[in-house]
Amino acid sequence: MQAKLKTVTMGLAAFGALHAQQKPNIIYILADDLGYAELGCYGQQKIETPNIDRLAENGIRFTQHYSGSPVSAPSRAILLTGKHSGHAYIRGNDEMPERGDVWNHTAMLADSTLEGQRPLPAGTVTFPKLLQQAGYTTAMVGKWGLGYPGSEGTPNKMGFDFFYGYNCQRQAHTYYPPFLYRNENREYLQNKLLPPHTPLDKGADPMQLSSYDKYTQQQYSPDLMLTEIKSFVTENKNNPFLLMWTTPVPHVPLQAPQKWIDYYLKKFGDEKPYIGESGYFPTRYPRATYAAMISYFDEQIGELIAELKRQGIYDNTLIIFTSDNGPSFNGGADSPWFDSAHPFKSERGWGKTSLREGGIRVPMIATWQGKIKGGTTTNHISAFWDVMPTLAEIAGVKHVDSDGISFLPALLDKKQKKHAYLYWEFPEIEGVKAIRMGKWKGYIGDYKKGNRTMELYDLSKDPREQNNIAEKHPRMVRKLHKKMNEAHTKPVIEKFEM
Repeated sequence: MQAKLKTVTMGLAAFGALHAQQKPNIIYILADDLGYAELGCYGQQKIETPNIDRLAENGIRFTQHYSGSPVSAPSRAILLTGKHSGHAYIRGNDEMPERGDVWNHTAMLADSTLEGQRPLPAGTVTFPKLLQQAGYTTAMVGKWGLGYPGSEGTPNKMGFDFFYGYNCQRQAHTYYPPFLYRNENREYLQNKLLPPHTPLDKGADPMQLSSYDKYTQQQYSPDLMLTEIKSFVTENKNNPFLLMWTTPVPHVPLQAPQKWIDYYLKKFGDEKPYIGESGYFPTRYPRATYAAMISYFDEQIGELIAELKRQGIYDNTLIIFTSDNGPSFNGGADSPWFDSAHPFKSERGWGKTSLREGGIRVPMIATWQGKIKGGTTTNHISAFWDVMPTLAEIAGVKHVDSDGISFLPALLDKKQKKHAYLYWEFPEIEGVKAIRMGKWKGYIGDYKKGNRTMELYDLSKDPREQNNIAEKHPRMVRKLHKKMNEAHTKPVIEKFEM
C-alpha cells in the first residue's frame, strides 16, 4: 500500500451540507493502554463506564478498528501522520539513550534534554496542521512522546496551538509528577520527585494501607488536565476547535482517587497487594485501583460532555473515543482477570506489545448530534491512519498525503470505501509483522531472527488466533506475503529496521 496524494472530495450531498453551517468542533479522546473490552459497551462486566457507554448509545460503535501500533509512540505518530508502520518515520518506542542517563528521573529533573522520545522531523504533515489551515484552533492535553523539549518535534511545532501535559512518556510513569509542560515550558507542581519503580520502604508491612502513603501526593495530573480542557473549550466556544485529549489513563502505575478505589474495594472485596514485582509503584489494592482509574476517567468524560452542553456547543461537536493499543501486562494490571481484550486473548504476548488482535484491536466510538445515528454499530475495518483523511474531509482540507481512507461515510451511514488490506510491522523485541485482508489475518513472529513463516487465521471463525491454517491455504499465504513486501519501505531510523 504505497502512500499516495489523495484529493478529498465532497461527492455526497450530505458531506457538502456539513460546510453550509459552522464547521464542527472535533474532540479526539485517546486512552492509554485501554483494552478492547474494558468498557461496558464493549462487554466489560467488572468496570463501570456509564458516560462512555452513553457516547455509544448516542453514536456509533466500531467493532473492527485498529491502532497504529501495539505501543505508545509509534501508534501516536501513525495517528497524527496518517502513515502506517510500513511507511512511518516513528515505528517503535525510542528513548534515544545515546543522549545520556535517560531513565534517571533525578537527572531528567535537572536536565530537560534527557526527557522525551525520538522527535518527528521538521516539516512532518500532521492532521492538526491541516486543521489549522482550515481555521481551527488546536490543542493537545495529555501525553505527547514524539519529541523531547526543544526538539523539532514538540507539540507546538507539530500543529498544536496549545499543549499541556507530559512531553515525555517516561515522565508519565507517575500521576504525581514534579512538573508538567505548558506549551514549551515546564510548570512545576506541588509534588516531590518520587522516581517510578520506587519500592516500599524497607520493613514496611505490605498489608498495611499506610505503607503506601508516599505514592499519593498533592496534585494528580489527570485533575489538572481536565481543568485545562474545560478552559480551552470555554475560551474557544465561538470558533471551530480541535481538542486532542491524550490522557495517560489507565497506563500503569496504579494511582487513582481514593473515592473510586473505595468503591471498587467494596465491590470486589479484599485482595492481595501488588508490591512492585513487575515494575512501577506498589499498590495495596491493584484490581480495585485499576478499575478506579477507568471509572474516574469515565467520570471526567461526563464532566466534559456537561461542559460542552453548558456552553451550547455539544450539538456541533464530533467526539471520537479510542485507545492507543491493547491492555497492559505489567505494573500490577491484571488484564486476564478483567478479560480486558475479550473476545481476544489479553495475556502477556497477546495484548500490548503484540500484533495479535488483543494488542491492536481497540474500541472506537464516535458521536455527533444530528449527524451520526445513535445506537448504531459498524463492522467497517479501519485503523489509525484513517483519522487524518477523515478529519481533513470534515474540515474541508483538499489535499491529504496518507495511507488512510476517510471513514466519514461510515459515520454518516453512507456507502463506505474499504481497504484492500491493513499492514503493521513492529521492530521491537524480536520483530513482528501482521496483515489483515478481509477475514484473513497473516502474522509473522521472530522476524529479526530470520523467521519468514506466516501464520494464517480466519478471524471470522477464530478471533483468538488459536488455529493456524496456513498449510490449508498456501495461495492466500503467498498473496499476503506479497502485500507485506509491497507495504514495507526501508525506515529512515536504523533502529527500526526489521
